[in-house]
Parts: sequence; structure tokens; C-alpha cells
Amino acid sequence: MIDKNLYQTSDFKNIVINDIPLIDVRAPIEYEKGAFPNSINIPILNNEERHIIGICYKEKGNEEATKLGYNMISGKIKDERVSLWTSFIKANPTTVVYCFRGGSRSRIAQEWINEELEIDIKRILGGYKAFRNYLLDSLSKENQNYTPIVLTGYTGSGKTKLLKEVKNSIDLEGIANHRGSSFGSHVTSQPTQINFENTLAYDLIKKQNIGYKHLVFEDEGKNIGKNFIPQEFFNYFHSGNIVLLSSSLEERIENTLKEYVIESQGEYINIYGCENGLSEWFNYIYSSMERLKKRLGGDKFKKVIDELEFAYKNQLSTGNIDYHKYWIELFLKEYYDPLYKYSLEKVKNKIIFNGNYKDVKEYLNALK
Repeated sequence: MIDKNLYQTSDFKNIVINDIPLIDVRAPIEYEKGAFPNSINIPILNNEERHIIGICYKEKGNEEATKLGYNMISGKIKDERVSLWTSFIKANPTTVVYCFRGGSRSRIAQEWINEELEIDIKRILGGYKAFRNYLLDSLSKENQNYTPIVLTGYTGSGKTKLLKEVKNSIDLEGIANHRGSSFGSHVTSQPTQINFENTLAYDLIKKQNIGYKHLVFEDEGKNIGKNFIPQEFFNYFHSGNIVLLSSSLEERIENTLKEYVIESQGEYINIYGCENGLSEWFNYIYSSMERLKKRLGGDKFKKVIDELEFAYKNQLSTGNIDYHKYWIELFLKEYYDPLYKYSLEKVKNKIIFNGNYKDVKEYLNALK
């Protein structure tokens, strides 16, 4: 049995930069609330076992709870869990183990793994809690060692697509698995808030480690779907100068059609099948519009809804998606454009570059 103080690591930056594989031995209920990129949940205790041992800990203390744990996780159960850990480690030799505070669960797992493989697998000093605090600290203002640039433009101008082609960018919408608009939900769910923050921190640490002097962010509100951007970090990246992506109305309609109709319908069809998928997509778009009814006003809302319903029915009967362009154009002109015009007016003195897709892409990629 190894000394419990040996073979621990608190080199969190190395874990992030080198994408070190992690085994999270916490119970599934803990893992589901939040974990780290590159982690896999292979628990030493399942949810029920953790609950039972937790009661013992409260009533009789740590020593009795530990004894109970050893009795419960023994024989075939122990062998199965050790086998899962060792199989993963054989495929990922640099793996590090962690539990919540780096205490009993990860130490015991570490001991069992080392006995089985006769190697010195490491565990995280301070466990999940210490690593999580490190990642949260990386989002604080004093740890942002770059100049932020904010990419903005009218809805449908292609900001998200362009951002993916800029090497020194942070894709907040990608991390949040959301398109960042009133119709931005994907069929697949968003990450938990904890996982959103952890993945964002990973990306920031990696990009800063490369040495970029500028990082580019899309102009986002405080919330991206159900995820929210930590306030201090939000304030920092929004303090940057602005690059404006200008696109014609025709380009914006085509971009919106591709993203919110063609690609979005494809997601629903992949999950629900063709007929049900289109129906689910329509219901989602319709309900999203209803939430904006007050902002649009009754007459404008009715015009947009009428065009949406006509386009949808026409698509079902003919397969033609072109009629969707009419409600998209109405919605851009009547809802999104006034909002963007107002917000741009407030920050026009911070705009340092304005151009089309090609010119903006070249400008941003030329930044060091």
C-alpha cells in the first residue's frame, strides 16, 4: 500500500494544456452536476452506496464509514471496478484520478489500481474542489493576459461561422451548445453551468498558453440559452474594441435559412425521423416566436406567423424551402435589426474595423 501523501499532483495547468485523461471516481449523481473535460466517470461507489456510507459517516464517523465502504466494495464488485479503471489506464497511460476533495475515494482507488498494475498512478491533490477553484480563478479579470476583440454584426451576418475560422477565437456559443438567439436551442441539451465554465476555462488557458496577444469573442449577451457568462469575465471581454462584420440583407437571409431552417431541421430529423422531426422543429420555432409576441407587437407577430405557417405547409407539400425566406426577412427587419441598430449606436466609437466576411476574416487572423 502506497503512502497516501505520495503520487499526488496539483499541476492543473499541465492537466489542461496536455489534455490529461481523468478518471472521476465520484458517484454518478456528483459527476452529472459537473466535471472536467477529458474526464470519464468510473465511480468507486454508485449513488445508493454513497448514500448509505454517507449516513454511516454522519452517525458513526469516518472510521466506521470507511470500514463499511471496504465491506461493501469487495470481492467481485471490487474486481469489476478495478478492471474498469485499469482498462482505461492501459489505453491512457497518463491518466490521473480524482474524487471530490482528493480524500478517501481517490486514495483507495489509487491504491487498488497501483496494486493491480504495479505502477504509480497519480491523483489530484485537493480533488475536484481544488481543480474547480483553479479553473474558476482562470476566469477572473487578473488572469486575462490578452486584449479582447469583440466581433459584432447584424443577425445572420455569419459571425459564428467566421469565428470558427479564426485561430485566436473563443467560441462561447459552441461551448454553450446554443446559437445564442431566441431560436438558438439545439436538439441536444446544453451543458450544466459548471461544465460550461470548466470548458470555457480550459479553452482560455490553452489559447493564452499559445501566447496570443488578442483573443476574439462574438458579441454575446450575459446569457447563452440557460448558461450564463460569469460577470467578471463578461465585463472583461466586452471591454475590448469592436470589429463589425457587414453583410447584405440577402446574405443574412441565406445564412439564417441555412442555420435555423436547413441545419436545425436536420437535427430534429436525425432524432425524430423526417415527418415527426419537421413537426417538432415547427413547434419549436412557433413557440419561440410566441415568447417574443409582446416585443414584436400583435400585427407584426401575425404577419411573421402567417408567413411561417405558409412556408412550412408549402415545404411539406412540395419540399421547397424557399418560402421560409419571407418570414426570415420579416423577422430580421422587424425584430433583430432595430435591436442591433440601437446597440451599435452606443458603441460606434469602439469600432476599429468594418468589412465583409473575407476582409474581417483576414483582419482577425492577422492579429497576433
